[in-house]
Amino acid sequence: MTLAPLTRTRRVIVCCGSGGVGKTTTAAVLAMEGARQGRRAVVVTIDPAKRLADALGLHSLSNTPTRIEGDWPGELKYAPSKTQAEGILRNRFYRNISAALSGTQEYMAMEKLYELHEEGGFELVIVDTPPTRNALDFIDAPRRLTRFLDNRIFRWLMMPTRAYLKAVNVATRTLLRTISRVVGAEVVQDAVAFFQAFEGMEEGFRQRAERVLHLLSDPATAFLLVTTPRADALEEGRFFAAKLEEAGIPVEALVVNRMHPRFARIGAGTLRERAADHAGSDLAGLYENLADFTQLVEVEEANVAELSERVRPAPLVRVPFLPSDVHDLEGLSELGKYLFDGGGEPAPVPGS
Repeated sequence: MTLAPLTRTRRVIVCCGSGGVGKTTTAAVLAMEGARQGRRAVVVTIDPAKRLADALGLHSLSNTPTRIEGDWPGELKYAPSKTQAEGILRNRFYRNISAALSGTQEYMAMEKLYELHEEGGFELVIVDTPPTRNALDFIDAPRRLTRFLDNRIFRWLMMPTRAYLKAVNVATRTLLRTISRVVGAEVVQDAVAFFQAFEGMEEGFRQRAERVLHLLSDPATAFLLVTTPRADALEEGRFFAAKLEEAGIPVEALVVNRMHPRFARIGAGTLRERAADHAGSDLAGLYENLADFTQLVEVEEANVAELSERVRPAPLVRVPFLPSDVHDLEGLSELGKYLFDGGGEPAPVPGS
């Protein structure tokens, strides 16, 4: 099987999987193949680990698209004026809430995804998700933002200044004094200043969140599951598959990295019989070693087949152990041979 149809026809490909399975490297290869197909491709990572930079031959990653030979400029969005934007960014409440609120990183990643897809001039956007069980939280991030914007407290704080002051003076002065005693008057003042500075921008954020949700469910977006034949990685793979199924999102392809190669076209049981036939000789030990290794391969194939069956009709692409780690464009090209020139099918094994 090959992933070429995905990089040729889709606009967004999201790579999901646990940590240490080659997900980031796979994302880089997908983008490189898209570029080879003549498409403008970019990788955006929700978990900006140095691994992606290493694979692409870069020293570091930033929040702006980076060519191998240079950077792309960023833009300021939504704020009616530079002064209003700077006021929000300097606000202590904003700095604290943006660092502490769950899902903030995921939502900003989805903002970047939408920006690159709609305004960056890219024809293919590859998303590298973080290596945790919460990696798929970004799917719900736009909904969480919409719920926040529709919250009664937020709507109350966003009332026009005069009405807001009247409400504070008449109805909620005691409540704010109580909150101030608990968290400090300075915190409350910062929060009030933040929400007042936010005035006029909430509708833009709401519309953007709705567009991001539409993009994630669009047929032009594909979700790719990456794993290895390790038992723990396959268990995580089943978890990710279940979460995607709950969200109504199909897995478009399954990539299994670091598959052990098959050196014998006969089963482990048959190899052990041959070892018994040569008992007492050096050949018996060789047959036993080969039988042990073949049994490992058979277990891997059975476990992978179980996950593959769960995500059907998604194609299964196998990638064997490579001679060396992938740390440059040459290594990515080598990996691409298995992803796009047909991941090898296991050799047939007679009954043992």
